[in-house]
Amino acid sequence: MRAVDEVVEDKAVPETPEPAAAPGRRADLLAPLNYVVLSVLVMIQLWRDPNGRILASNDDDHGIFLFMIAHGERVVFNGDNPLYTYRLNVPDGVNMMANTALLALSLPMAPVTHFFGAGVTVAFLITLGLAGTAWAWYWVLSRHLVTSRVAAWLGGLWCGFCPAMVSHANGHVNFVDQFVIPFIVVQVLRLREPGRAIRGGLILAALIVVQVFINEEALLFTALALGVFVVAYAAMAPRRALRDARHLLPGLGVAGLLSLVLLAFPLYWQFFHTGHYHGQPFEPDKYVTDLFSVAGFARQSLAGNAELTRRMSVSATEDNTFFGPFGLIMIVVSLIVLRRSVAARAAGISALVLLLMSFGPRLRIYGHDTSIALPFGLISHIPVIDLVSVTRFAMVTSTIVGVLLALAADRMRDMPVIGRRVFLAGLVLALVPLFPKPLPIVGGDPLPPFLTEGTWKQYVPDDRSLVTVPLPDVTTGRTGQRWVTLMNFAYSSPRGYFMGPANPPADDTGSWSAPPRWTSQLLWWVRESGKMPVMTEGMKIRVKQDLTYWRAAVVVLVPNTRNGNLLQAVLTSALGEPQLVGGVQIWDVRYLPVPSIG
Repeated sequence: MRAVDEVVEDKAVPETPEPAAAPGRRADLLAPLNYVVLSVLVMIQLWRDPNGRILASNDDDHGIFLFMIAHGERVVFNGDNPLYTYRLNVPDGVNMMANTALLALSLPMAPVTHFFGAGVTVAFLITLGLAGTAWAWYWVLSRHLVTSRVAAWLGGLWCGFCPAMVSHANGHVNFVDQFVIPFIVVQVLRLREPGRAIRGGLILAALIVVQVFINEEALLFTALALGVFVVAYAAMAPRRALRDARHLLPGLGVAGLLSLVLLAFPLYWQFFHTGHYHGQPFEPDKYVTDLFSVAGFARQSLAGNAELTRRMSVSATEDNTFFGPFGLIMIVVSLIVLRRSVAARAAGISALVLLLMSFGPRLRIYGHDTSIALPFGLISHIPVIDLVSVTRFAMVTSTIVGVLLALAADRMRDMPVIGRRVFLAGLVLALVPLFPKPLPIVGGDPLPPFLTEGTWKQYVPDDRSLVTVPLPDVTTGRTGQRWVTLMNFAYSSPRGYFMGPANPPADDTGSWSAPPRWTSQLLWWVRESGKMPVMTEGMKIRVKQDLTYWRAAVVVLVPNTRNGNLLQAVLTSALGEPQLVGGVQIWDVRYLPVPSIG
């Protein structure tokens, strides 16, 4: 195998090495084993009861990915449309392509979901994502960029378990499962080889299509990072860049054209079909990277302090930098070690540019927004860019850091003894404080016998819905959405937590929940305020009108919900006395009319 210095000379991307010697084969077995053990350690508390526990730091997104996984089960076992579902947000449904539907993962995992539950699948995919991403980077590094298996193991360890990845393991299945990304990167680089335009382009197109059905946002970040890398590389080595472009551009053309052909219909569905939206339900300066977070510790790192981290992070799932002070020093040291490498310098520039983008339109320092304007303000409203959460650009920086650490560690054998010892000591000081802690969990409300014993089937025909109160929404009613997803959408449910237009057709701005209805607002107000409204006849009629709109067959009050006595009083006033069936209070409303969908 050729060393990284030869790679940087750009004669060609390294060819496939000869079969590894015994130490190399042992490393290839031990590395993924290490990663799996560490991944299980991170997820161990959820694994104790995947269907009964919820990731405490982000129960909202844990719930939405239960939805995505349950939808995949419906597609495989019931023949539902993979791009759209009417099982949630009855009667309007949800545009799955406009959400992170995870079809490349949910469909293959449908048997697991069907027989063991969506909670097991989510736990498995997060565990697989951490270990699989680490292994994918180890494989790419060991086969194409470094000569040392230890250096490749180190790079994979960082790329799979850096604070950003562990942070997103709090429910973000789409961002944790990044094992396709390393192979996309290496396929782009290998397009520089003569004669690879067709074959390499076809492989790259296939990888792009798979990644689109895992997470488009990560694909966009990868494309931006590679674009900056190419520009920086061309500026520093124009002759080599021009030579490589003769082979690279045709291959990219093949990959781009084939990808567009294969993705034309899904992308049309995403951006133009019913349920599409534009922009995010927040301004671009809301979720940005704090400058101090670059040298801080994430809350899930061994040295992390949750109270301090909250000042520097937008949420427990967005600790996208947090390299620690010694980690930051080792990044700088690695760049110094690699200073003669054009490719390493270009990678460093790409990491810096994406980090700068993650700071947003104005600089934030330790939780305080300053008046210092940044370049992102010039591009924040460009289509597609306006669909991403700004701080996530720093995830690219975190990944590039792992590659640079691996490249620098690969140079240790060329260092003097004292330099090697200092570098190793620096790695220990940098990595040990960042060791991940098991993710915290909370217990989820158990499914009532009304559902688990199948009693609900006596009340809910397939063309009607089961309405849980509180109604499923982004901030309330999580239990109702969790119930229906753990039941693999055996019944339909109104509203929910998903991405869709705020209030179409008047407002198609992205929203995290269904457009408001009078009854949903009333019940939300009662739950939050703890006040009982005076129910007039007109109000009772409006409740029944909304239940008709939702095609309701039965209304179920979630036990032990906040201000549940007041919610029960409102429903009783509008619908009459409830029945206690299967451990829950229900209102049978099958007497209401059934409007047709659409």
